[in-house]
Amino acid sequence: MGLPSSKRNNQRQWSLLDIVTAAFFGIVLLFFILLFTPLGDSMAASGRQTLLLSTASDPRQRQRLVTLVESGQHLQPIEYCPADAVAHMPCEDPRRNSQLSREMNFYRERHCPLPEETPLCLIPPPSGYKISVPWPESLHKIWHANMPYNKIADRKGHQGWMKREGDYFTFPGGGTMFPGGAGQYIEKLSQYIPLNGGFLRTALDMGCGVASFGGTLLSQGILALSFAPRDSHKSQIQFALERGVPAFVAMLGTRRLPFPASSFDLMHCSRCLIPFTAYNATYFIEVDRLLRPGGYLVISGPPVQWPKQDKEWADLQAVARALCYELIAVDGNTVIWKKPVGDSCLPSQNEFGLELCDESVPPSEAWYYKLKKCVTRPSSVKGDNALGTIPKWPERLTKVPSRAIAMKNGLDVFEADARRWARRVAYYRDSLNLELKSPAVRNVMDMNAFFGGFAAALASESVWVMNVIPARKPLTLDVVYDRGLIGVYHDWCEPFSTYPRTYDFIHVSGIESLIKRSDSSKSRCSLVDLMVEMDRILRPEGKVLIRDTPEVLDKVARMAHAVRWSSTIHDKEPESHGREKILVATKPLWKMPSNSH
Repeated sequence: MGLPSSKRNNQRQWSLLDIVTAAFFGIVLLFFILLFTPLGDSMAASGRQTLLLSTASDPRQRQRLVTLVESGQHLQPIEYCPADAVAHMPCEDPRRNSQLSREMNFYRERHCPLPEETPLCLIPPPSGYKISVPWPESLHKIWHANMPYNKIADRKGHQGWMKREGDYFTFPGGGTMFPGGAGQYIEKLSQYIPLNGGFLRTALDMGCGVASFGGTLLSQGILALSFAPRDSHKSQIQFALERGVPAFVAMLGTRRLPFPASSFDLMHCSRCLIPFTAYNATYFIEVDRLLRPGGYLVISGPPVQWPKQDKEWADLQAVARALCYELIAVDGNTVIWKKPVGDSCLPSQNEFGLELCDESVPPSEAWYYKLKKCVTRPSSVKGDNALGTIPKWPERLTKVPSRAIAMKNGLDVFEADARRWARRVAYYRDSLNLELKSPAVRNVMDMNAFFGGFAAALASESVWVMNVIPARKPLTLDVVYDRGLIGVYHDWCEPFSTYPRTYDFIHVSGIESLIKRSDSSKSRCSLVDLMVEMDRILRPEGKVLIRDTPEVLDKVARMAHAVRWSSTIHDKEPESHGREKILVATKPLWKMPSNSH
């Protein structure tokens, strides 16, 4: 027998009310879970990562996001990358590059993804990141949390490279070939090489470890740029830069290194393991291109008087003889040669088949330029730039180099440029109140350096400047080196060869010119990608200064918001002509939400 109809309805009503109530409480509970628990964080993070991955896998989705950021319609900041991207270098990505040919270490050179192949996101700092130890203390210790890689300390601690001590890594100054410390090693070299008195200024340290050699040379007034590939030891170049020592990531493989001819007064290899005599001495020839006439080459470690490497050692000496290098000394496992001044005495016959380059080979082009098997004639390099004929440091900073005079109106352009930058830097300090010295600033980059005028105006401060000469602009990097400054060629439509968080201050005059086609007003790449790259290489609490027209800076200010910088726009110094304004931006120290892997 069934229930009376009124009771059946009542039961149905209660059931409906129960469902509504349960649904309401369920929604509230879900809201609390999403808002206040790790599960919520993790779901939100995975949603963000899905969006990120879609910008990498779907070029149209990525382009839509870039367009929204450019137009100022993307009101949220750009998302952060996954936590495992803390040390990401787009052009030196081992996962990507390991598929490439190993011949001549091609796979360890720069190989950049297209912008549409990369997620549009901001590289996060590692968990526990602290503002870097200021210079000069940073030369001797850095925060472990900023680079929590113990591999070098574990493997090389007994050689005095570095040690873990509490919250710090410390650097006793050792190296594989100088466990007694770089100071002791440099003292040995100074018996044979004039390391004091400003005779030598620019040096290249090849395969540099944690750059204790370059760090120690600074006290002699010698500015050493160190390079090494992205390596199995984990981040030696990142350690060098965190210490405040000039360094960047590079590999001597199939291409010229990104420097002009006759750049370095001293070139140094301490167990760098570069096979100088392989491939018909191609790598020795590249060292010869870069070494200034009258400059010094130092090689320590294999194959110099090394067990079971008699043939390699004999070959190395034979190449040096063929190029008429003067043997200064062989001291234990260290050899020192001096490059001759004047055209090479290459005889027509030598066992390596070395020949002089003909005039069709430009001596100073070096951006993705294949290595040549011919020797650069010093006479093909404009101007008189041998050691002994150029002024000593610091006079060479301000004296007009002969390679500047060789350019059209070079003397007048150089002198006007020097006056302009002295005036501008004084305005940055006095009117914009920018701290352009340690402890606030140590590693500085000028993205569009021309003659190095900005760096020259900072030369009395305890900072160093990476002068970048855009590869599509006039190749004036030789003038930068003749002044006793350092830098590299680079195209800003690609990521730079450095680790994240390695510069305190980035300066750029004419940002839009870095990405424009020379033959039209169209861009070769996106300003959004360029600013995301600037954010990658800038340290938290670091500053960016951009000079450009008001229209360009309005665009830049919108994008600065998207990369989470706070920015202000200022008038230029009153003495300057033109319509420029100045944008100054600061990158905050932001932490990733938890569980955002």
